[in-house]
Amino acid sequence: MKLASLNHGRDGRLCVVSRDLTKMLPVDSLVPTLQLALDSWAVVAPKLEAAAMALNAGEAGAALAFDATKLAAPLPRAYQWCDGSAYLNHVELVRKARGAQMPPEFLHDPLMYQGGSDDFLGPTEDILVADEAYGIDLEGEVAAITGDVPMGVSAEAAASYIRLLLLVNDVSLRNLIPNELAKGFGFFHGKPSTAFSPVAVTPDELGDAWKDEKIHLPLVSHINGTRFGAPEAGDDMQFSLAQLIAHAARTRRLRAGCIVGSGTVSNRDASRGFSCLAEIRMIETINEGKPKTGFLKYGDRVRIEMFDRSGRSIFGAIDQRVVQYAGVS
Repeated sequence: MKLASLNHGRDGRLCVVSRDLTKMLPVDSLVPTLQLALDSWAVVAPKLEAAAMALNAGEAGAALAFDATKLAAPLPRAYQWCDGSAYLNHVELVRKARGAQMPPEFLHDPLMYQGGSDDFLGPTEDILVADEAYGIDLEGEVAAITGDVPMGVSAEAAASYIRLLLLVNDVSLRNLIPNELAKGFGFFHGKPSTAFSPVAVTPDELGDAWKDEKIHLPLVSHINGTRFGAPEAGDDMQFSLAQLIAHAARTRRLRAGCIVGSGTVSNRDASRGFSCLAEIRMIETINEGKPKTGFLKYGDRVRIEMFDRSGRSIFGAIDQRVVQYAGVS
Protein backbone atom coordinates (compact mmCIF):
# COMPACT_ATOMS: atom_id res chain seq x y z
CA MET A 1 0.00 0.00 0.00
CA LYS A 2 0.92 3.64 -0.36
CA LEU A 3 0.58 6.14 2.48
CA ALA A 4 0.83 9.93 2.69
CA SER A 5 0.13 12.73 5.16
CA LEU A 6 -2.04 15.72 4.34
CA ASN A 7 -0.79 19.01 5.74
CA HIS A 8 -2.57 19.22 9.07
CA GLY A 9 -1.09 20.36 12.38
CA ARG A 10 2.38 19.14 13.26
CA ASP A 11 1.97 15.47 12.39
CA GLY A 12 -0.29 15.49 9.34
CA ARG A 13 -3.51 13.64 8.54
CA LEU A 14 -2.98 10.09 7.33
CA CYS A 15 -4.17 9.05 3.85
CA VAL A 16 -3.94 5.94 1.74
CA VAL A 17 -2.99 6.66 -1.87
CA SER A 18 -3.99 4.76 -4.98
CA ARG A 19 -1.35 2.71 -6.74
CA ASP A 20 -1.50 5.00 -9.80
CA LEU A 21 -1.11 8.15 -7.66
CA THR A 22 -4.39 9.67 -8.84
CA LYS A 23 -6.45 9.47 -5.64
CA MET A 24 -5.96 9.75 -1.91
CA LEU A 25 -8.31 8.79 0.86
CA PRO A 26 -8.09 10.27 4.38
CA VAL A 27 -8.13 7.43 6.91
CA ASP A 28 -7.82 9.43 10.11
CA SER A 29 -11.01 7.74 11.33
CA LEU A 30 -8.91 4.56 11.52
CA VAL A 31 -5.73 6.17 12.82
CA PRO A 32 -4.98 9.92 12.81
CA THR A 33 -1.30 9.95 11.84
CA LEU A 34 1.35 7.76 10.31
CA GLN A 35 3.34 7.77 13.54
CA LEU A 36 0.38 6.35 15.45
CA ALA A 37 -0.08 3.75 12.71
CA LEU A 38 3.55 2.69 13.07
CA ASP A 39 3.16 2.50 16.85
CA SER A 40 0.38 -0.10 16.44
CA TRP A 41 1.29 -1.55 13.04
CA ALA A 42 0.19 -5.14 13.63
CA VAL A 43 -3.34 -3.98 14.48
CA VAL A 44 -3.69 -1.02 12.13
CA ALA A 45 -1.88 -2.17 8.96
CA PRO A 46 -4.59 -4.71 7.93
CA LYS A 47 -7.24 -1.98 8.20
CA LEU A 48 -5.15 0.39 6.12
CA GLU A 49 -4.58 -2.38 3.56
CA ALA A 50 -8.34 -2.88 3.29
CA ALA A 51 -8.86 0.84 2.73
CA ALA A 52 -6.12 0.85 0.08
CA MET A 53 -7.70 -2.11 -1.71
CA ALA A 54 -11.07 -0.35 -1.76
CA LEU A 55 -9.44 2.81 -3.12
CA ASN A 56 -7.62 0.92 -5.87
CA ALA A 57 -10.85 -0.84 -6.79
CA GLY A 58 -12.72 2.46 -7.10
CA GLU A 59 -14.93 1.67 -4.14
CA ALA A 60 -13.92 4.56 -1.86
CA GLY A 61 -16.47 7.30 -2.30
CA ALA A 62 -14.75 9.96 -0.19
CA ALA A 63 -11.48 9.92 -2.14
CA LEU A 64 -9.73 13.15 -3.08
CA ALA A 65 -7.68 13.88 -6.18
CA PHE A 66 -4.01 13.24 -5.46
CA ASP A 67 -2.19 16.55 -5.03
CA ALA A 68 1.40 16.55 -3.78
CA THR A 69 1.21 20.28 -2.98
CA LYS A 70 -1.26 19.45 -0.19
CA LEU A 71 1.04 16.89 1.39
CA ALA A 72 3.61 17.07 4.15
CA ALA A 73 6.42 14.56 4.37
CA PRO A 74 4.90 11.14 5.12
CA LEU A 75 6.32 11.60 8.63
CA PRO A 76 6.31 15.40 9.08
CA ARG A 77 8.56 14.88 12.10
CA ALA A 78 10.15 11.71 13.38
CA TYR A 79 11.75 10.46 16.54
CA GLN A 80 14.95 9.69 14.67
CA TRP A 81 16.60 10.24 11.27
CA CYS A 82 19.79 8.23 10.69
CA ASP A 83 21.52 8.64 7.35
CA GLY A 84 24.14 6.21 6.15
CA SER A 85 26.54 6.29 3.23
CA ALA A 86 26.00 2.93 1.56
CA TYR A 87 27.34 3.88 -1.88
CA LEU A 88 31.08 3.74 -1.44
CA ASN A 89 31.75 5.21 -4.88
CA HIS A 90 30.49 8.50 -3.50
CA VAL A 91 32.70 8.22 -0.41
CA GLU A 92 35.73 7.23 -2.47
CA LEU A 93 35.36 10.16 -4.89
CA VAL A 94 35.02 12.70 -2.08
CA ARG A 95 38.17 11.38 -0.40
CA LYS A 96 40.13 10.98 -3.64
CA ALA A 97 39.43 14.59 -4.62
CA ARG A 98 41.23 15.75 -1.49
CA GLY A 99 44.07 13.26 -1.89
CA ALA A 100 42.92 10.81 0.79
CA GLN A 101 42.54 7.06 0.53
CA MET A 102 39.39 5.25 1.60
CA PRO A 103 40.08 3.29 4.82
CA PRO A 104 39.59 -0.47 4.32
CA GLU A 105 37.20 -0.65 7.29
CA PHE A 106 34.66 1.37 5.29
CA LEU A 107 34.01 -1.85 3.34
CA HIS A 108 32.36 -3.46 6.35
CA ASP A 109 31.63 -0.63 8.80
CA PRO A 110 29.04 1.84 7.45
CA LEU A 111 29.31 5.59 7.80
CA MET A 112 26.24 7.11 9.46
CA TYR A 113 25.21 10.43 10.95
CA GLN A 114 22.19 11.41 13.05
CA GLY A 115 20.30 14.26 11.42
CA GLY A 116 17.63 16.67 12.60
CA SER A 117 14.19 15.08 12.51
CA ASP A 118 11.91 17.63 14.18
CA ASP A 119 11.08 19.59 11.01
CA PHE A 120 11.08 17.68 7.72
CA LEU A 121 10.13 19.35 4.44
CA GLY A 122 7.15 18.28 2.38
CA PRO A 123 7.72 17.12 -1.20
CA THR A 124 7.00 20.51 -2.79
CA GLU A 125 8.16 22.75 0.05
CA ASP A 126 10.80 25.37 -0.75
CA ILE A 127 14.42 24.85 0.25
CA LEU A 128 15.06 27.99 2.30
CA VAL A 129 18.71 29.04 2.60
CA ALA A 130 20.04 32.32 3.93
CA ASP A 131 23.10 32.57 1.66
CA GLU A 132 24.00 30.98 -1.70
CA ALA A 133 27.62 30.99 -0.55
CA TYR A 134 26.78 28.09 1.77
CA GLY A 135 27.06 25.77 -1.26
CA ILE A 136 23.52 24.42 -1.72
CA ASP A 137 23.34 20.82 -2.95
CA LEU A 138 20.72 18.16 -3.48
CA GLU A 139 21.26 14.58 -2.34
CA GLY A 140 18.93 11.98 -3.82
CA GLU A 141 18.53 8.91 -1.60
CA VAL A 142 16.23 6.05 -0.69
CA ALA A 143 15.21 5.31 2.89
CA ALA A 144 13.30 2.91 5.12
CA ILE A 145 10.90 3.64 7.97
CA THR A 146 11.13 1.06 10.72
CA GLY A 147 8.94 -0.47 13.36
CA ASP A 148 10.36 -1.03 16.85
CA VAL A 149 13.83 -2.52 16.34
CA PRO A 150 15.61 -4.30 19.21
CA MET A 151 19.17 -3.40 20.15
CA GLY A 152 21.78 -5.68 18.64
CA VAL A 153 19.52 -6.97 15.86
CA SER A 154 21.23 -8.86 13.04
CA ALA A 155 21.02 -7.59 9.47
CA GLU A 156 19.03 -10.68 8.53
CA ALA A 157 16.47 -10.03 11.27
CA ALA A 158 16.43 -6.27 10.66
CA ALA A 159 14.71 -6.82 7.30
CA SER A 160 11.50 -7.80 9.09
CA TYR A 161 11.32 -4.40 10.80
CA ILE A 162 11.17 -2.42 7.54
CA ARG A 163 7.65 -1.02 7.33
CA LEU A 164 7.83 1.53 4.53
CA LEU A 165 10.18 2.88 1.86
CA LEU A 166 10.45 6.41 0.52
CA LEU A 167 12.71 8.87 -1.33
CA VAL A 168 14.84 11.59 0.20
CA ASN A 169 16.40 14.90 -0.70
CA ASP A 170 19.01 15.22 2.03
CA VAL A 171 19.85 18.86 1.34
CA SER A 172 23.47 19.73 2.09
CA LEU A 173 25.24 23.05 2.53
CA ARG A 174 28.62 21.91 1.26
CA ASN A 175 30.70 24.94 2.09
CA LEU A 176 29.73 24.74 5.78
CA ILE A 177 30.59 21.08 6.18
CA PRO A 178 34.44 21.10 6.11
CA ASN A 179 34.77 23.42 9.09
CA GLU A 180 32.16 21.45 11.01
CA LEU A 181 33.93 18.16 10.37
CA ALA A 182 37.24 19.73 11.36
CA LYS A 183 35.81 20.25 14.85
CA GLY A 184 35.61 16.48 15.16
CA PHE A 185 31.96 16.40 16.18
CA GLY A 186 30.05 15.91 12.90
CA PHE A 187 27.47 17.76 10.80
CA PHE A 188 25.01 20.31 12.11
CA HIS A 189 24.61 23.58 10.19
CA GLY A 190 25.67 21.84 6.98
CA LYS A 191 22.57 19.63 7.11
CA PRO A 192 19.36 21.72 7.10
CA SER A 193 15.84 20.27 6.93
CA THR A 194 15.49 17.12 4.83
CA ALA A 195 12.69 16.60 2.28
CA PHE A 196 10.83 13.37 1.53
CA SER A 197 8.70 11.99 -1.28
CA PRO A 198 4.93 12.56 -1.18
CA VAL A 199 4.27 8.87 -0.62
CA ALA A 200 5.82 6.08 1.45
CA VAL A 201 5.16 2.54 0.24
CA THR A 202 5.25 -0.94 1.68
CA PRO A 203 8.02 -3.04 0.12
CA ASP A 204 5.56 -5.31 -1.72
CA GLU A 205 4.58 -2.33 -3.91
CA LEU A 206 7.99 -2.66 -5.60
CA GLY A 207 7.50 -6.26 -6.72
CA ASP A 208 10.73 -7.88 -7.89
CA ALA A 209 12.52 -4.51 -7.77
CA TRP A 210 12.75 -5.06 -4.00
CA LYS A 211 15.45 -7.65 -3.46
CA ASP A 212 18.06 -8.16 -0.73
CA GLU A 213 16.65 -5.10 1.05
CA LYS A 214 17.69 -2.89 -1.87
CA ILE A 215 15.56 -1.06 -4.45
CA HIS A 216 16.69 -2.12 -7.91
CA LEU A 217 15.45 0.86 -9.92
CA PRO A 218 17.01 4.12 -11.15
CA LEU A 219 16.68 7.23 -9.02
CA VAL A 220 15.94 10.01 -11.50
CA SER A 221 16.79 13.62 -10.73
CA HIS A 222 16.37 16.82 -12.71
CA ILE A 223 17.73 20.31 -12.12
CA ASN A 224 15.76 23.09 -13.80
CA GLY A 225 14.05 20.56 -16.05
CA THR A 226 17.30 19.03 -17.31
CA ARG A 227 18.01 15.42 -16.43
CA PHE A 228 20.89 15.30 -13.99
CA GLY A 229 21.12 11.59 -13.29
CA ALA A 230 19.48 8.18 -13.07
CA PRO A 231 21.89 5.94 -11.16
CA GLU A 232 20.61 2.49 -10.27
CA ALA A 233 19.75 2.42 -6.57
CA GLY A 234 20.43 -1.31 -6.33
CA ASP A 235 23.90 -1.18 -7.91
CA ASP A 236 27.13 -0.41 -6.06
CA MET A 237 25.24 -0.33 -2.74
CA GLN A 238 27.74 -1.77 -0.27
CA PHE A 239 25.25 -1.96 2.59
CA SER A 240 21.56 -2.82 2.25
CA LEU A 241 18.89 -0.93 4.14
CA ALA A 242 18.67 -3.87 6.56
CA GLN A 243 22.41 -3.69 7.20
CA LEU A 244 22.15 0.04 7.86
CA ILE A 245 19.28 -0.54 10.30
CA ALA A 246 21.34 -3.18 12.11
CA HIS A 247 24.25 -0.76 12.29
CA ALA A 248 22.03 1.98 13.77
CA ALA A 249 20.67 -0.49 16.34
CA ARG A 250 24.03 -1.83 17.44
CA THR A 251 23.98 -0.10 20.85
CA ARG A 252 20.38 1.13 21.16
CA ARG A 253 16.80 0.28 20.35
CA LEU A 254 15.18 2.05 17.41
CA ARG A 255 11.62 3.10 18.00
CA ALA A 256 8.81 2.85 15.45
CA GLY A 257 9.05 5.70 12.99
CA CYS A 258 12.84 5.78 12.84
CA ILE A 259 13.95 6.70 9.30
CA VAL A 260 17.20 5.20 8.00
CA GLY A 261 18.62 6.63 4.78
CA SER A 262 20.93 5.08 2.22
CA GLY A 263 23.12 8.09 1.56
CA THR A 264 23.56 9.56 -1.91
CA VAL A 265 22.74 7.03 -4.62
CA SER A 266 25.93 6.70 -6.65
CA ASN A 267 27.21 4.36 -9.36
CA ARG A 268 30.72 3.73 -10.58
CA ASP A 269 29.33 4.10 -14.10
CA ALA A 270 29.31 7.90 -14.33
CA SER A 271 27.39 7.77 -17.62
CA ARG A 272 24.26 7.17 -15.55
CA GLY A 273 24.64 10.63 -14.03
CA PHE A 274 24.55 11.74 -10.43
CA SER A 275 22.36 12.35 -7.40
CA CYS A 276 24.32 15.28 -5.99
CA LEU A 277 26.41 18.13 -7.37
CA ALA A 278 29.32 17.40 -5.05
CA GLU A 279 30.03 14.17 -6.88
CA ILE A 280 30.42 15.71 -10.34
CA ARG A 281 32.54 18.45 -8.75
CA MET A 282 34.80 15.78 -7.25
CA ILE A 283 35.24 14.13 -10.65
CA GLU A 284 36.11 17.53 -12.17
CA THR A 285 38.63 18.12 -9.39
CA ILE A 286 40.25 14.71 -9.93
CA ASN A 287 40.40 15.13 -13.72
CA GLU A 288 40.99 18.87 -14.12
CA GLY A 289 42.38 20.07 -10.81
CA LYS A 290 39.32 22.07 -9.77
CA PRO A 291 35.53 21.94 -10.00
CA LYS A 292 33.66 23.87 -12.67
CA THR A 293 30.07 22.91 -11.88
CA GLY A 294 28.43 25.33 -9.46
CA PHE A 295 26.07 24.60 -6.61
CA LEU A 296 22.37 25.42 -6.64
CA LYS A 297 21.25 29.04 -6.86
CA TYR A 298 18.09 30.84 -5.80
CA GLY A 299 15.29 30.03 -8.19
CA ASP A 300 16.71 26.64 -9.17
CA ARG A 301 14.31 23.72 -9.17
CA VAL A 302 15.14 20.16 -8.12
CA ARG A 303 13.02 17.10 -8.93
CA ILE A 304 13.70 13.58 -7.62
CA GLU A 305 11.54 10.59 -8.62
CA MET A 306 11.59 6.84 -9.16
CA PHE A 307 9.63 4.90 -11.79
CA ASP A 308 8.69 1.26 -12.07
CA ARG A 309 9.60 -0.84 -15.10
CA SER A 310 6.42 0.36 -16.84
CA GLY A 311 7.36 4.01 -16.39
CA ARG A 312 4.89 4.78 -13.58
CA SER A 313 5.96 6.95 -10.67
CA ILE A 314 6.10 4.93 -7.47
CA PHE A 315 6.57 7.50 -4.69
CA GLY A 316 5.53 10.68 -6.49
CA ALA A 317 8.09 13.44 -7.00
CA ILE A 318 10.11 15.58 -4.66
CA ASP A 319 9.81 18.88 -6.56
CA GLN A 320 11.41 21.81 -4.76
CA ARG A 321 12.57 25.33 -5.47
CA VAL A 322 15.60 26.98 -3.83
CA VAL A 323 14.51 30.22 -2.17
CA GLN A 324 16.36 32.85 -0.16
CA TYR A 325 15.42 32.80 3.50
CA ALA A 326 14.18 36.23 4.46
CA GLY A 327 14.95 35.83 8.14
CA VAL A 328 12.75 36.43 11.14
CA SER A 329 10.87 39.69 11.65
